[in-house]
Amino acid sequence: MESHDDMDRFGDLKRYQSILGTASETQRNAMLEAIAQALEHNLPRIVKANAIDLVEAERQQLAVPLRKRLVMDDHKLAGVCEGIRQVAALPDPIGRIRERRLLDDSLVLERVSVPIGVIGMIFESRPDALVQILSLCLKSGNAIILKGGSEALQTNRILVRIIREALEGFDAASGWIVHLESREDVRTLLGLDSIVDLLIPRGSNEFVRYVMDHTRIPVLGHADGICALYVDEFASTNMAVRVAVDAKCQYPAVCNAIETLLVHQKQAKVFLPAFQKAVEPHAVVIHGDERVRSIIECSEATDTDWDTEYLGYEIAIKVVDSIDEAISHIACHGSGHTDCIVTEDADRARLFLRHVDSADVFWNCSTRFADGFRFGLGAEVGISTQKIHARGPVGLDGLVTSKWLLAGKGQIVASYESGDASFTHQDLPTEGIGILGEVLR
Repeated sequence: MESHDDMDRFGDLKRYQSILGTASETQRNAMLEAIAQALEHNLPRIVKANAIDLVEAERQQLAVPLRKRLVMDDHKLAGVCEGIRQVAALPDPIGRIRERRLLDDSLVLERVSVPIGVIGMIFESRPDALVQILSLCLKSGNAIILKGGSEALQTNRILVRIIREALEGFDAASGWIVHLESREDVRTLLGLDSIVDLLIPRGSNEFVRYVMDHTRIPVLGHADGICALYVDEFASTNMAVRVAVDAKCQYPAVCNAIETLLVHQKQAKVFLPAFQKAVEPHAVVIHGDERVRSIIECSEATDTDWDTEYLGYEIAIKVVDSIDEAISHIACHGSGHTDCIVTEDADRARLFLRHVDSADVFWNCSTRFADGFRFGLGAEVGISTQKIHARGPVGLDGLVTSKWLLAGKGQIVASYESGDASFTHQDLPTEGIGILGEVLR
């Protein structure tokens, strides 16, 4: 099994990561293009392996949202390859000067971006997530340990095999990639705190919580995707219906689809019937509070509905008396992922954008835009609801950290302590060739 071979290579990850992290941008982009071409040329192999996973998923009667995430067809692969090439076209995240300061004459300080190191990625169902994280880690110079769900084993296995074949001949080859397959490997990964610098889990709330509770490695991610859309009293009804239908029905099995609709009481009698009619083709199950049920026919919403991530054609709707009530509801029941207001009143929109404390807060557009590819990040490794390090869709910037570089001409601290020398602390432009560039020239 490939996973057993990979287990023996954990000790080499730091070395391969160093090779990848110091490779030129041109070489890393060439590796990305090689992967994209290899995946395109091997579509039949991928579809064949994916069909095995889909048959097994149906046999095991996996939930429909999980099966939808599992599909890897020509359309899905085309999007994946487009994402790879978009990542290649992005500016190099390595070696960017974040700060530059003249501490004194000929004593220059810089903070530059560098790879995090070794990333551990544990995810469920979506084989396209495997390619996304690989491409982002490649571009940002990070090694990656991947553990996908057993439901996508055959698809993930062939994807990794094709990517390894594509990278033969490059200096780092595929030595910076480790693919784990067994459940036991997860426990091993969680204990690799001397090797792995960051863990990124993607899955259910219980799964993410398990990862957080069983490792000393820093964890980046989110547990729930309980997203809300608030239809304000000054909303365009047509726009509100269009945005709400897209946010709920365009692809309900993902974390940025809305699970809650909050409707101002002055909009309710017009919006609710229009929304219900618009979602009829999708057979959306509506759970409504008492005021909702007085306007449209639907099931009764219980307290648990406001805290439920349905991940399907199901939604909870509540009528509120004010924008403040909507904001309070989101603060109490939301997961800090993505929330939206639909309104024509700019001041009320600004109030919502300022006070809703989520990773993504939108105005007059679908929550489904909360995505690394749609944000122009090329792809994403996930969406973080944390407030330390990266927040929202995590792309290249979320996979680099920084280090300080200081270059002088023999200066010593004693001179500054004695008063013979003094600091100027003059901020300098960050453009141009920095200390690292000068050293390499």
